[in-house]
Amino acid sequence: MKEPPSVRSKHPVFARCYAALAPLGEAMGGDSLRGELLAGLSGQVVEVGAGSGLNFAHYPREVSSVLAVEPEAHLRRVALRAARRSPVPIRVQEARAERLPLADQSVDSGVTSLVMCSVEYPAMALAELRRVIKVGGELRFYEHVRGGRLGGAIQDRADPLWSLLAGGCHLNRNTEDEIVKAGFVISHLRRVPTRFVGLRVPAPAVIFGSALRA
Repeated sequence: MKEPPSVRSKHPVFARCYAALAPLGEAMGGDSLRGELLAGLSGQVVEVGAGSGLNFAHYPREVSSVLAVEPEAHLRRVALRAARRSPVPIRVQEARAERLPLADQSVDSGVTSLVMCSVEYPAMALAELRRVIKVGGELRFYEHVRGGRLGGAIQDRADPLWSLLAGGCHLNRNTEDEIVKAGFVISHLRRVPTRFVGLRVPAPAVIFGSALRA
């Protein structure tokens, strides 16, 4: 297995652009999806790649605590401000999804939202999530993925340039398959057209749902 990457992010310019533009996507439907994504969670939660903290306002009060890991310094500063306005206790920490600062089976749920496209080693990140989530716990996910025949071909062509410009984001990952390979059992999944989440990339759908930690 590859060694986990170092903590620090390599895309500070893109991070600033993302933090500035993300509210547009939220206004175009992302905000309501985040509320649906987190509904019903309780207990202790880890959120990987928390970004600027767009999920924080949507955590239900039944959640006792959230560890939100984010490697990029600017996004982490923005997330710290968002955490102060959250209805639940949130600790924002410098870390990567591939190396979570948590003990085995120490949280009730894990959350990923529009982050697995940018994780350097997605299989390693999902293995880490499975390690720290308790047996019977949940992984909630909201991720853009590779499309079908035509859409996927377009994404494959566009991916090298897009990844260079968009902070390491990949258009053509099969995240649903990776979740299953990591040992999770998908209990709910639906595809959401990107026009509903404000994305303007050659990605025809977002996967949205939950998986059980077997």
